Amino acid sequence: MAGEKKSWMRRRVEGAIRSGLTRAYHTVKVNPGRFLMQLRVAHGLPLATFHGVYTLPVERLDDVAESVIRGGMKLAAAEGAGFGLGGILTIVPDLGILSAITMRTIQKLSLIYGFELNTDDEIAELWIAAASAAGVDISRELLEKEVVNRFVPKVIQRIAVEAGADVVEKWAGRLIPVVSSAIGCTLNYYFVRAWGGRARAHFRAKHIEARRRFAAEQAQLMGASSRTLPS
Repeated sequence: MAGEKKSWMRRRVEGAIRSGLTRAYHTVKVNPGRFLMQLRVAHGLPLATFHGVYTLPVERLDDVAESVIRGGMKLAAAEGAGFGLGGILTIVPDLGILSAITMRTIQKLSLIYGFELNTDDEIAELWIAAASAAGVDISRELLEKEVVNRFVPKVIQRIAVEAGADVVEKWAGRLIPVVSSAIGCTLNYYFVRAWGGRARAHFRAKHIEARRRFAAEQAQLMGASSRTLPS
């Protein structure tokens, strides 16, 4: 009986996470223009476009990324505390909203490190980062075989399965109403912190790689230019 209940709960949890991530993919997206304005006004970054982040010290981007993760953690904690009052009855809608909050946080991290999500490859990279944050290894070969509209749902399913198993174990205390409010607050807080931290590391590594590639290209151009100058 306990096994059947756990299996039922896991299916519900997986469905909630899958629904929340799918909704985040289609509708709950960060507006790049507004977020660029927020980076300028709230964080004081001198940016005209997101490409400008490559001219800023990486440490400054790291500080902003940490601030964004903390904001997502606080929002998730408040949401978890509210929904936690209902115990098991509210765990499904809670996870759906938590998934959306987490994906919005990951989208912001992508933009902070200069990945604007304008192309299918950038969108796919966002979901590879989300999968990495969930502890799922997505092979680039899968991306090469799929167009993004088929690739993303497969990644979402993989994330839902992996995260669902983890959630069922850790959210057991949510079965008790009222007491589960504090548990929901704490779990949501650390959920976003863990996922946000891993996603930040993913985008930071990609950002450093892009900087090195750009520096190498600039060095080649400078070398070619100096060879064409008259002696």
